[in-house]
Amino acid sequence: MRFTIRICGAVAHITMHGEIDYDTLPTLRAAAAELPPEVAELVWDLHDARFMDVAGLHLLFEQPSPEGPARKTTVTNVASQPLRLLLLATEVNPALELAHLLPDTLPATLLDD
Repeated sequence: MRFTIRICGAVAHITMHGEIDYDTLPTLRAAAAELPPEVAELVWDLHDARFMDVAGLHLLFEQPSPEGPARKTTVTNVASQPLRLLLLATEVNPALELAHLLPDTLPATLLDD
């Protein structure tokens, strides 16, 4: 797994290339933690992340550390398998705020899978 980071003003985009699992989780957490404090929004781009296990749920839903800056977190370009996992997670735990995590427009084909 590799990733790229692009920062535009107060928004950071981390694009992942490969699977999101417990082997890659520490690296991704470290990348997010090392963002400059002026970054107010973190966008995880999952275009090239075709597989995500429970580690991805930890990454996307975990609360920021009290000593770190508060950041809005969103996800974009979600492939079918990661989306199914996110939807299943919210069925099991309705308290998870999927509406805040995902962008406003999801392709209907992903929701119908």
